[in-house]
Order: sequence, then C-alpha cells, then structure tokens
Amino acid sequence: MKYLIPCVALLLWGCASPHAARQEAGLPSGSSGSDGSVVVQPGAPGASTRVFESAEDIELQRPPHTAADTHFMQGMIHHHAQALEMSELVPERTARRDVRMLGKRIHVSQASEIALMRDWLERRGEETHAARMHMPGMLSAAQMDELQSASGRDFDSLFLTYMIMHHEGAITMVRDLFASPGAAADQIVSEFATDVDMDQRAEIARMRAMLANN
Repeated sequence: MKYLIPCVALLLWGCASPHAARQEAGLPSGSSGSDGSVVVQPGAPGASTRVFESAEDIELQRPPHTAADTHFMQGMIHHHAQALEMSELVPERTARRDVRMLGKRIHVSQASEIALMRDWLERRGEETHAARMHMPGMLSAAQMDELQSASGRDFDSLFLTYMIMHHEGAITMVRDLFASPGAAADQIVSEFATDVDMDQRAEIARMRAMLANN
C-alpha cells in the first residue's frame, strides 16, 4: 500500500527538524515537541508556512469525519476480514499458480489495509469494529462452507466467482460512501476509498479472465 500509517505528515505535510522548519518558515528558534520534531504545512500561494509542534496542534487541523466515514471504515474492516478467510483457503485447494498468486496478493494487500483502517479509527476515538453486519458482496455461511469443501478446478471456479462478487460489494460500499453528504472530506478516507475502487475493479477484470480459462 501507499500509506505510511504512523506519520502524521501523511500525504499532505513534510516532516523536518525543528531548526530547519523554523528557518524555512521564517520563525525564531525555540522549543519544539516532546520528540524534537515539527510538522511543516506549506502555505497556499501568497500565504505563510505553518509549523505545528505538538500532536494536539495537528489534531486541531484534521478535517471532521462523519458517521458515514466511520461506518465505511468499520464495515470495510469486516468485509476485508472475510476476504482474508477466503484467500487463506487457496494454498491447499488449488493447483493453479495464478490463483495461488492472486490469493497471496489479496491477503497481503487487504491485511495492510485493515491495519490502516484500524489506525484511522483508533486515532479518532472510534471503535474498530461495529455490531456484526452483512456488507454488500459478502458470502453467506452456506457459501463459505461450499468454498471450504471444494478443491481443484471446482474450488478455483468458486473462489474466483465469489471473490468477484466480494469485490463488487466493496465497490458498492465506496459508491455509497461518496454519495453520503459530507463524507470523505478526510483525505485519508478519500484516497483510500478511491484506491479500493480502482484496485478491486482491476482485480475483477483479472479474475474474469482467469475464470474464463478455468
């Protein structure tokens, strides 16, 4: 993934030493945050540079998140968790190298995204999980049992078919997020949701081609 979760300067701001940051901003030298670091936010054309020296300062600059943002992140954690369960079935049930590689890619990328979403929720004081929900595209218990019981070409066919359905559900969740008033003003949410949409559309196209060759 493109996300560096721990760095508050994510996507927007650059991290710098206190002295260099103050010089660049035209500010006098002085004390800085407890870890000795500051965050510089370049100003718009004609505007001055801003320097933030504490986590509290940075928190105040964070755009407000909506209930739709929270629901999306919580729901997508739950949605991705099932994709991990599905991909973990692959190594022992397929003889196809491309299916095995796809399963590994899905597992690695979505585990990383779960970490991103948990971090986003925790930083905003939100629960990392909600009441058990059935999100779009998720397999039923019967469908999961069917997948777990299959092997060989039958498994490959089911896995690809169900993962396409699963990915289409994630795309629906992204569409619903962006349709919610005020949602995705947070840049992390906006860019993450956009990446989910693009990545899963690309994987759907790849899986359809693989399914046609099964």
